[in-house]
Amino acid sequence: MRRALDDLVNRLGWQFQDPGLLETALTHRSAGSRNNERLEFLGDAVLGFVIAEWLYQAFTEVSEGQLSRLRASLVKGETLAGIARQLDLGDYLRLGSGELKSGGFRRDSILSDALEAVLGAIYLDGGFEACKAMIRTLFADRLGELSSLDEHKDPKTRLQEYLQSRKLVLPVYEVLGVSGKAHRQHFVVECRVDATGEHVVRGEGSSRRRAEQSAAENMLMQLDAKA
Repeated sequence: MRRALDDLVNRLGWQFQDPGLLETALTHRSAGSRNNERLEFLGDAVLGFVIAEWLYQAFTEVSEGQLSRLRASLVKGETLAGIARQLDLGDYLRLGSGELKSGGFRRDSILSDALEAVLGAIYLDGGFEACKAMIRTLFADRLGELSSLDEHKDPKTRLQEYLQSRKLVLPVYEVLGVSGKAHRQHFVVECRVDATGEHVVRGEGSSRRRAEQSAAENMLMQLDAKA
């Protein structure tokens, strides 16, 4: 039996002016034509923007690529399903008989879609700021887990910080060669961290940036091996 929606409302901390929005958000397409797919679409868009803005403000020194990876880790289905389980969202879902029998209320895809639909419902019911506040509440712990960014930093950044922490000279990158046609070029880059030639490695990639990142990764491995 589905639990009373008042319990979920209390968990969310949001009193709906239009309770029908929450009902729709919790209705899977297997249960009827009036389902949560459109709300899911809306919630997904709002969630992506709010998380992007939050990361932009929280991590001022990371690159666009790193921000994209961080956002992806926060809005992926597994993460959303985990938050949905914390809310016991599966207990409130309206599913068709087939999905009920197959345990759809436990499935990651159904739970993550339902969470996005609930966010879409809150956006329509209370506006952007209400939805933004809800997202920040639900994702606060996940964002806190990203406070240690070493695993998300690119190799060039990690190499620079490694050298700076040991008061060593910063690395020098030099392009040794470029081959291939314009749309499929291949770069070879040398990375040197001192003038004596003791630490010199190469990296390769389809762009200068990727080759430099490869070289930086190789330098880190060399320095770690000699530490």
